[in-house]
Amino acid sequence: MSERKVRVRFAPSPTGALHIGGVRTALYNYLFARQHGGDLIFRIEDTDSNRFVPGAEEYIIESFKWLGIKFDEGVSFGGNYGPYRQSERRDIYKKYVQVLLDNGKAYIAFDTPEELDAKRKEIPNFQYDASTRTSMRNSLTMSKGEVDQLIAEGKQYVVRFKIEPNEDVHVHDLIRGEVVINSSILDDKVLYKSADELPTYHLANIVDDHLMEVSHVIRGEEWLPSAPLHVLLYRAFGWEDTMPQFAHLPLLLKPDGNGKLSKRDGDRLGFPVFPLEWHDPKTGEVSSGYRESGYLPEAVINFLALLGWNPGNDQEIMSMDELIKLFDLHRCSKAGAKFDYEKGKWFNHEYILMKSDEEIATLFMPILREHGIEAPMETVVTVVGLMKGRVSFIKELWDTCKFFFVAPTEYDEKTVKKRWKEDSAERMTELADLLESLDDFSLAHQEEVVMKWIEDKGYHLGNIMNAFRLTLVGEGKGPHMFDISAVLGKEETVRRMRRAIEVLK
Repeated sequence: MSERKVRVRFAPSPTGALHIGGVRTALYNYLFARQHGGDLIFRIEDTDSNRFVPGAEEYIIESFKWLGIKFDEGVSFGGNYGPYRQSERRDIYKKYVQVLLDNGKAYIAFDTPEELDAKRKEIPNFQYDASTRTSMRNSLTMSKGEVDQLIAEGKQYVVRFKIEPNEDVHVHDLIRGEVVINSSILDDKVLYKSADELPTYHLANIVDDHLMEVSHVIRGEEWLPSAPLHVLLYRAFGWEDTMPQFAHLPLLLKPDGNGKLSKRDGDRLGFPVFPLEWHDPKTGEVSSGYRESGYLPEAVINFLALLGWNPGNDQEIMSMDELIKLFDLHRCSKAGAKFDYEKGKWFNHEYILMKSDEEIATLFMPILREHGIEAPMETVVTVVGLMKGRVSFIKELWDTCKFFFVAPTEYDEKTVKKRWKEDSAERMTELADLLESLDDFSLAHQEEVVMKWIEDKGYHLGNIMNAFRLTLVGEGKGPHMFDISAVLGKEETVRRMRRAIEVLK
């Protein structure tokens, strides 16, 4: 790393929910900043006022709060380089637009949408560039007096960047190496519109990155075609020496690898593509989120980190601190990363296993209450310890272990047919009497007494245990039998057994 302080930014537009690809971009910026003792800036790029969606900015901030990605400065975080919202920086941009105009690096164009449409019909594959600008209505073909008069009359105009043709533009990318594009394929991009007195993204992000002393621009691959234009803008301003280093991240692809991951893929295959549930204020549509779907934030972070990057070994489970230590932009893939949502579930399962039974029990408690269950924390902790290895999401615990809290009212037909023998009612009555007689109902003592009883009587172990399970659970599932009866306690165990015997006689 150079002596320059690492400063990176994540700069979303408040146009709706935050796509999971954007979350990954922010995560990589965060890991890079933390690893190098740098700063992460949160900037809002709201120059396109027509696309602004109420609530989007708050949603984005809440998403990062949930995920544990912390910003050092920016919108709602403060800092010395503000304002951090582009719509509040109009005067700054105007000043830099004027710098380009004064230095002959940009020009004013008055072409109306109708005139531009006419040109497109007249010239196949028309683009506004060195070969066409001399035939258009702009300050390169008009006198200063004419230009000033049109502006004075309030005619709408745009400011276009003047790109010199046939120059090889070199972009050094930390992931892709040297990218070379000839300037002749670039058009004279619009940098500023008089209609709303706002710059376009291209000008605003260059000016902001420069003034905020951004050292590295880590962003999605979709911005790679714009990188040569950005390099030319830095050069036009005379800022080439402090131009940030670029890293263009691989795309997140559909699970089958064909094309960019979209919300429709999530809807079709049943997984979220947004960090939090999103309620679209325009359409009323509700889109699922990772938080509401039951994912743990640590699992989402770990899962996302490995989509397009690897630590150079086989390690898969990594805490945020480990990711910070291991992260290296040079180990990012150039190719797109398939979005394996099943792997996301696997990560969630692993993180559930790593959390303490107490933590999981605390998260499971509200779900129990939703089902009208008030259980002692001690019991819930024990049940979670027995059952958490069987689920990928905490909400799945209810279906997996509700029999601990609610006695069965019916008995699974297939299990009854297979497991309830002719003598089961008699044997279960004997077992219920035996269990009822115990003063010590601990797991170990129950098991010792019951196993001796089975052996002494010469009964078939499998038949006894299968019927016992059916009476307590209502079907043939669940953990070790004496784990179940120990949690239920003597009174409830015997009550369930006697009820089942009556029903299944």
